[in-house]
Amino acid sequence: MLSSLLFIAATAPEHGGEAASGITKIVHDFGINVPNIAAQMFSFAVVVFILWRFGFKPVLATLDARRKEIESGLKYAEEMQAKLAATQTESATILKAAQVEANKAIEEARKAAKEFGDKQQADAIQRAADLLAKAQQSIELEHKKMLDQARGEIARLVVKTTEQVLAKQLSDSDRAAYNEAATKELSVL
Repeated sequence: MLSSLLFIAATAPEHGGEAASGITKIVHDFGINVPNIAAQMFSFAVVVFILWRFGFKPVLATLDARRKEIESGLKYAEEMQAKLAATQTESATILKAAQVEANKAIEEARKAAKEFGDKQQADAIQRAADLLAKAQQSIELEHKKMLDQARGEIARLVVKTTEQVLAKQLSDSDRAAYNEAATKELSVL
């Protein structure tokens, strides 16, 4: 728009007119050289176009790409922070569940150990009772055996004493009869 105004001003003296003479007077008073100004305006427009096309546009594109990368990075960081919080919550839940399971396993192990100990104690008591019963039976057998031996010996001594008292020799059948009778007498006691 400014260039068209200057163009009109430059060509105005040729066409004449009152409005044109006012602009011409201003252009002449200020010493404006219209062709130089037009060339400078064209050069400025070319420089602006080149700067816009090859300077500002790539810089703006780079800035836009970096802005998008930063937004993407911030979004990713927020997502990772949310995932980290979720993971921490999940790991806390898993840890709590594992602790509950561990306590349960420890309690079961204690219970099993107590039951095992009680069973072992009961088995030991039973074995001791069995050994005591066997020892008692063995003592009774030994006692009976000893009593039988003692009865036999006493019967033999009674027979021998009787022989000596009677001062006679007993026959084997008499001796057996006396032994049997003495044994029966001692068995009653």
